[in-house]
Amino acid sequence: MIYFDHAATTPPYKEVTETVAEVMARHYGNPSSLHRLGEESDRLLNKAREVCAAALSVNPKEIVFTGGATESNNTAIKGAALQYTNRGKHLITTETEHPSVYECCKQLESWGWEVTYLPVDADGLVAPEQVEAALRQDTVLVSVMHVNNETGTLQPVAEIGAMLKDKAPRVLFHVDGVQGFGKLPLAVKGSGIDLYSLSAHKLRGPKGVGLLYVREGLKLSPLLAGGGQEGGLRSGTENIPYIVAFAKALRLASEGQPGRAAKLGALKDRLLRGLIAQPELLINTPGASAPHIVHFSYPGTKAEALLHMLEEEGFFVSTRSACSSRRSEPSRVLLAMGRSPEAASSGIRISLGEEHHEQDIDALLAALKKSVQRLQSLR
Repeated sequence: MIYFDHAATTPPYKEVTETVAEVMARHYGNPSSLHRLGEESDRLLNKAREVCAAALSVNPKEIVFTGGATESNNTAIKGAALQYTNRGKHLITTETEHPSVYECCKQLESWGWEVTYLPVDADGLVAPEQVEAALRQDTVLVSVMHVNNETGTLQPVAEIGAMLKDKAPRVLFHVDGVQGFGKLPLAVKGSGIDLYSLSAHKLRGPKGVGLLYVREGLKLSPLLAGGGQEGGLRSGTENIPYIVAFAKALRLASEGQPGRAAKLGALKDRLLRGLIAQPELLINTPGASAPHIVHFSYPGTKAEALLHMLEEEGFFVSTRSACSSRRSEPSRVLLAMGRSPEAASSGIRISLGEEHHEQDIDALLAALKKSVQRLQSLR
């Protein structure tokens, strides 16, 4: 079996699983405890924070560890909305955000906030001019993802951040960086970003841990009340084994980014050429996109049927965001890009990893061609 679902989760580095086991066995003290075991855990926590900060080129005090990107996104958006109600109750995002942003905004709407959901073009892109036009005197925050998790669309977050700092410096800018970090370069400090979310398991780290970059001087209303850990923003005993392993994975992702992007980009180009050669398929991934995600539709079929046929041939792919994959309705992202309900119900996402090779791509394309022919005969 060959795993082509890296956008959903990634196989952890061997060093990461070894780190989790070692730290869990040897450094089990609570980092808030005053005895030696607690102090050892606290030192590991501080070191991990420094490693993560170095990978992002930010200050360690600006790193808040969370339980994953969903928590990071909710903390950023709800924390800002609740903290700055004196500025207003208007938020801006796009129609194609990850569910942890989109549904968070929907929840805030039910609590009395107003949200502008910016439309995207056929490539899934939103323009900085659209964001600027949507700004109001009572706008508190803009949230735009770096890379779309379904199609790989690359949003112009640096340009949006520069526009906001020039036109509306009081408006906070949040970026969900989950699918971009380690594949594409992005200077958090140089892109006008105030809040930035990451998840460890999308970077070959463990599940259940992530981080939120919070620009120094920025206050957020905490979602969890308790002992005041993580600068008061995320109460609860820190998960030291996973945090230390996350720091290792983040460092490896950062250091290997240029080479990884080049390799994945070449594999992606090979895959796209093979998909284009099959006229039954509709390519949804645009030219300006991440190097590891390719998305296509086979209109007239159920995505699940093609997915399971490919699984029978030895390949794991997905239909959409893992958070939405069990839903039967058409993809919200593809509908927002102007695709028909038929195309939006038949999407397949292939997401690449650094362990893949050209022969894996060729084998997948051959299996896909065989599966499409089988579906045609059934129809």
